[in-house]
Amino acid sequence: MRLARIATADGPRFATSVEGGWQPVADPFTAFAAGSPPAVLGAPVADAELLAPTAPAVIVGIGQPASPGGRIVAWLKSPRSVVASGVDVIARRDAGRVVVEGEVALVIGRDTAGLTVDNAAEYVLGVTAVNDVSSPDREDPKNFEVKGGRGYTPLGPWIETEFDLDRVDMSVRIDGVERVRTGSHELAASAAECLAYVTHWVELGPGDIVMTGAPRSAFAIEPEALVEIDVAGVPLRTRFR
Repeated sequence: MRLARIATADGPRFATSVEGGWQPVADPFTAFAAGSPPAVLGAPVADAELLAPTAPAVIVGIGQPASPGGRIVAWLKSPRSVVASGVDVIARRDAGRVVVEGEVALVIGRDTAGLTVDNAAEYVLGVTAVNDVSSPDREDPKNFEVKGGRGYTPLGPWIETEFDLDRVDMSVRIDGVERVRTGSHELAASAAECLAYVTHWVELGPGDIVMTGAPRSAFAIEPEALVEIDVAGVPLRTRFR
């Protein structure tokens, strides 16, 4: 199922993809916790404006280990840096190179108390595309400056709820040229291991995001670059000014 947030006169609403538009639905996180699909609300909306598919309270970034069994590194990124697919981002020009990082984003479906490596998928509503934009020349070990920038977390445009954590395919294109085909199967620490590590230290809740790291998918860009990241068929598109 494709699950999005759309703009309406009454504010953001969740919706699922249907023929001819987007069907508003009830809170999908409440439904997920109850083990049922979200209830349909009203009529489908044609030509809906898609917002970022979730409004996370917490965003966690992952630094993958060099090899399986190595140490996972994690950090927090500001939820205010999230922008929707199609929104232009004005890149920082005071912090050195601008590097885009195509990553698989895991959207948490319910409170993560009790999450383990073995049951991690049971806590994930779905996957989406994320661009963890960075300024690596800052050499900031806490990633406060490296990951800081307005609009530096393009996300979406929807959540795909049918997935295999161990095989989420991803590609990155820059200015129309494919730069890599990769996916969660190339992560040194699996998506489930990342979730178990993060939630051992920080409890997450519905709508929160874990960015699982960049498996060969980080690239420096120039001004006016168009970056397209596809994760499990979710097409994230961002122009950098």
